[in-house]
Amino acid sequence: MTPFVRAETSAPKGPWHDSLGHASIRAAQVLLLLVLAVVAVYALIQVRLVVIPMLLALILAAAIGPFVSLLRRRGWGASAATAVSFLLLLLVFGGLITGIVFAVVGQAGELASSATEGVDRLYALAQNGPIPIDDAQIQQARDWAVDFATSSTVGAGAISGLSAAGNFTAGALLMVVILFFFLKDGEKIWAFLLRAFKGRRLVKARRVGYSGMAVLGGYVRGTAIVALVDSVFIGVALLLLGVPLALPLAAIVFIGAFIPLVGATLAGVLAALIALVANGPFVALMVIIVVIVVNQLEGNFLQPVVMGRTLQVHALVILLALTAGTILAGIIGAILSVPVAAVGWAAIKAWNQEKDDEITEAEVDKAERLTALDETGHGLSSTPKEEQDSALAAASVAAEESTDRPGTQDRRVEGRGDQDSDRLGGTGGSSAAGR
Repeated sequence: MTPFVRAETSAPKGPWHDSLGHASIRAAQVLLLLVLAVVAVYALIQVRLVVIPMLLALILAAAIGPFVSLLRRRGWGASAATAVSFLLLLLVFGGLITGIVFAVVGQAGELASSATEGVDRLYALAQNGPIPIDDAQIQQARDWAVDFATSSTVGAGAISGLSAAGNFTAGALLMVVILFFFLKDGEKIWAFLLRAFKGRRLVKARRVGYSGMAVLGGYVRGTAIVALVDSVFIGVALLLLGVPLALPLAAIVFIGAFIPLVGATLAGVLAALIALVANGPFVALMVIIVVIVVNQLEGNFLQPVVMGRTLQVHALVILLALTAGTILAGIIGAILSVPVAAVGWAAIKAWNQEKDDEITEAEVDKAERLTALDETGHGLSSTPKEEQDSALAAASVAAEESTDRPGTQDRRVEGRGDQDSDRLGGTGGSSAAGR
């Protein structure tokens, strides 16, 4: 009997088929992604006068959108609900900014001189302290801090671009206009963005939008509450300790609290420096203790209660995001970097929450119906509860009549598209909250 000889198929030979070749291909792919990321960031920096107002408007829309949705569900028209919410927002921000300006700007010179004198006092204490420190090292550290504070690293990006009055005014007006349209026509804008997705991808895209806006709105509202509590507690402590400039320092603490990890701490250090000059080392030490206690209460009690599971990002990621945002866009970048990172992480988790083959046809059908309602600007989030069932039924008919998902003018929801746009119009925040 002839023995059976198994034919062996030799693997293809070549420089790209061994382990080193596969590693090289993967490295080239990573480098390509990095190049694309750098190009995208560079392009966004060039149009920062548009990007920054749009991000600020999106953050504000996510924060006050639920209030607009509440008004819409109670029968308010789109324009009326948006106008009232907009007016309340302007009143709150106008009063807040006016208070900060009167508290800080009027005593800015005294703040700066007291802080400088406090640094000089620390410099003298370090020279005469028990630990020998070379004068050259102290001076070098001081020069580095001054150079950093006045360099393009801090003033780069958005701050230097908006330093001119004309650019700042244009950015502020653009933000106001974008915010108005986000609040009034947010559902239509959201449906327009969803045109690129169909089927199971549409379900995932809607999850990404809902999760991202929920995280963004919760982060903004939670941070505002935390900032208010920090400024009140530290401000009261400064008043009780007799530290001068307590009101402007409390305002600076409020602003600094919007920069996680470091903002409120740096504001507390400034308060300690002023207390060192005006009240001596003991009061300065008490201010430091108060700042540490408030920060601990904030991190271990207040933030988990107020924000819940909104900001599930490791502290290292927050620190890296703060550093990158500061380098790219100065103080505005530091404020925006953390919510952007949190929303990005929430979007990734929402997209990978469920595999494509695990998404049912019922979920796809529901996503199509909700998108049909969003395209008309009459989403569920802005529809009274007693009308939601009929709205979904009408949307189901519209979704079945159109498989290529055209625009609003082609796919009409029966009985909804002909209504007055001010009766049940969509809102940016409401579309996010109801998705």
